[in-house]
Amino acid sequence: TCEALAEAAAGAGLEQLVYLSIVGAGPSSDNACLASKGRAERILLDGTVPACIIRVPMVLGEGDYAAAALSGRARRGVNVLLRGSSLEQPIYAGDVIEAVVAALNSTTAAGALDLAGPESLPRSDLVRRAAAVLGRRTRTVSLPVGVGLALAGVLEALLPDPPVTRAMLGVLDHDDRVDTAPALAALGIELTPLDDTLRRCLAGTESP
Repeated sequence: TCEALAEAAAGAGLEQLVYLSIVGAGPSSDNACLASKGRAERILLDGTVPACIIRVPMVLGEGDYAAAALSGRARRGVNVLLRGSSLEQPIYAGDVIEAVVAALNSTTAAGALDLAGPESLPRSDLVRRAAAVLGRRTRTVSLPVGVGLALAGVLEALLPDPPVTRAMLGVLDHDDRVDTAPALAALGIELTPLDDTLRRCLAGTESP
């Protein structure tokens, strides 16, 4: 798909491409999802049309699935999480849109930029933070990620199209500790504080 996109962009005379990728992506990654994203990035960066790659972690927006899922956890009295110490650095969807627009309008934003929210915190703390924003309290129980990987392996063996794979869990379990200063300087944008993001995205949501 990216090969076709790069060829079409060159043929149409486009001046800039912006591609959203995942924090941690790289063609040499041991994770199949992150390696595939990394190869896609390389195709666009090697094309004749200048490209800006914006890598993001969890994105939270009003009415989206991720926000609804987080809201569902925040409203439970007890949450069982895979490796609750895994670091999350969620970014507001509006900030991602602003970054894309800025990259399209920039003459200097090129190459790969890692962009994330203003805070990196353990997954268990994020769930409790979301609960606090909703005026609730929740307790978290952390399980080893190996439990999830074992279950995903069984699903891969039994189902032609499993709902979750080991590679997907590897992406979700990736520790996000992003230095956002280079991307913010290149794009000229500011980040929405985490509590503001949670208030905007969790209000009125229900579990999916």
